Amino acid sequence: MRVLVVEDDEEMAQIVAVGLRQAHMAVDVTFDGVTALERATCNGYDVIVLDRDLPGMHGDDVCNELMTAGCRSRILMLTAAATTEDLVEGLNLGADDYLPKPFDFPALVARVGALARRVQPPVPPVLRQGDLVLDTARRTCTRGGHPLDLRPKEFGVLEILMAADGRAVSAEELLERVWDESADPFTNAVKIVMSRLRAKLGDPPIIETVARRGYRIHED
Repeated sequence: MRVLVVEDDEEMAQIVAVGLRQAHMAVDVTFDGVTALERATCNGYDVIVLDRDLPGMHGDDVCNELMTAGCRSRILMLTAAATTEDLVEGLNLGADDYLPKPFDFPALVARVGALARRVQPPVPPVLRQGDLVLDTARRTCTRGGHPLDLRPKEFGVLEILMAADGRAVSAEELLERVWDESADPFTNAVKIVMSRLRAKLGDPPIIETVARRGYRIHED
């Protein structure tokens, strides 16, 4: 899951980003409305956490521009105002959810996760392929009943592959959905994580490389 945090308070933005990353999300951060609009129209974010009071371009205008452009990202709007009128106005602009400041951080993480689930096709909370079981809610993985200690990137890659239901997933798609913007598009990060993941999954091999298409989970 990839998230864009837009907040002009840099300290607050970084705190939010760290917390979302701890919840196994790939997070990009920006501090003004103009840059936020540029990034949101160029990248496939699942969720945009958008402060209303932004320099350069007001959050309301950013939201409106994204809706006009047909952006499919879900938008969680943040604001210091907490009146019913503000809530209604924000939702009418196209925001999917609204959270007044100060907010309870677990609630923010939960709302971001809920919005992200609306973007992707519904995925069962527990994914199974043969003796491989991935519990996306508890963030646990077992094979043959034995627990596997997966790092966040390894878990994210495996989750996308298992949810793809046999479809080959390209390295580019994995890089976009599991990593954040700091990842070099020409890096071999996906290959490195894939190698570690295959080693942890053990034999018989369950992830197959499909020439010129990417990776997929064996269906049998």
